[in-house]
Amino acid sequence: MKNSEKSREIKLNYLARVEGEGSFYVKIKDHEVMESQLKIFEPPRFFEGFLQGRSFREAPDITARICGICPVAYQMSSVHALEKICGYQATTTLNELRRLLYCGEWIESHALHTFMLHVPDFLGYPDAIAMAKDHKDWVEKALYLKKAGNDIVNILGGREIHPINVKVGGFYRYPHPSEFKNLKERLEKAQEIAHDAAHWMATLEFPDFEFDYEFIALRNDQEYPMNHGRIVSNKGLSIEAEVYEDRFTEQQQPYSTTLHTWLDGDKTVFTGPLARFNHNFEQLSSSARSLAEDIGLVPVCKNPFKSLLVRMIEIFYACEEALRLLDQYEYPGEIKDQVEPKSGIGRAATEAPRGILFHRYQIDEKGIIQNARIVAPTSHNQHVIEEDLRRLVIQFEDLSDELLTERCEQAVRNYDPCISCSTHFLKVKIERE
Repeated sequence: MKNSEKSREIKLNYLARVEGEGSFYVKIKDHEVMESQLKIFEPPRFFEGFLQGRSFREAPDITARICGICPVAYQMSSVHALEKICGYQATTTLNELRRLLYCGEWIESHALHTFMLHVPDFLGYPDAIAMAKDHKDWVEKALYLKKAGNDIVNILGGREIHPINVKVGGFYRYPHPSEFKNLKERLEKAQEIAHDAAHWMATLEFPDFEFDYEFIALRNDQEYPMNHGRIVSNKGLSIEAEVYEDRFTEQQQPYSTTLHTWLDGDKTVFTGPLARFNHNFEQLSSSARSLAEDIGLVPVCKNPFKSLLVRMIEIFYACEEALRLLDQYEYPGEIKDQVEPKSGIGRAATEAPRGILFHRYQIDEKGIIQNARIVAPTSHNQHVIEEDLRRLVIQFEDLSDELLTERCEQAVRNYDPCISCSTHFLKVKIERE
């Protein structure tokens, strides 16, 4: 870090408490930001290349390996896109089980982020280990929450990490209701923890930092969106996933191995829990809405630091929703559903814990994947994070280098960026003479 009267540089070579490896750099001169970069230096992971030439039935298992924290999101976006090509219509039971699986992922992912990665910023601790010395009870409750979510994924997905029970057309095996017997009690306790945690976190100090963002999320008039909905924004966008690529483009920056996603060529977008909350508040349960109102959280919230609170509301809601789905679950028996391939192109978007996750596949008549495209939530948020850094360093320019650096780190973690999820693409140009 360098500091002078006219110029100042804030540089962090390694960004901690995010999933993946990255850094950021901000340069100020004469009270103006000259440069801001969220640098991603993980090597590309080539998942779209891995999918090419493989059977469409392998896509859920391959895409689940993109992320160890939110593999369900990748599986759900893949199966929805592929089933559209094949003309397969999911049953009500299947849709509800997929929603239950997504509830498990939201619970475990949000619990990890809120307590272990983000709350230490608000309390002034370098990490969750240091925080545990003074807040042991909350760390233990966080682990309980995470395990409750993992238990759902384990029962439905076959294992907690990189589930293996999801397939195009359903599940390889449908759990017997007896397997969920002990889960209900754990989820009831988890919901109580989320309720209390929301009230506790609402007492934290949130920076006064708001902006007129373009929030994008799925919108579903029947339910709080996870698997289904139109892609909407607060500035007029309302489209189906089928035309996503007509409106959204990706550009690679020279300093990063991931992509920045733009709307209509040059518009910065913001996706994730805060966007979902703002677009779908009325689709939350009455108890979740009441909890949000009790802690002073109502739409439209434009402070990204308060995404911490929204994640707790979503944990509370996901616990309640999981309990509802478990109560309604009827064992379908050993269904031998089989989806036959058709040639075509299919697109789908679902709501990963971090926001909109888009998949597109082209398969031939034998079901062989010809090409694939995956746009992760962090790719959508790359540019808005950089813009937040630019605005933040000017607003808090009077802070010391150390405190300003900490505030910048906190701002990045508002988005819970999953860097590894986003570094799977590389454009290669080969010239021969």
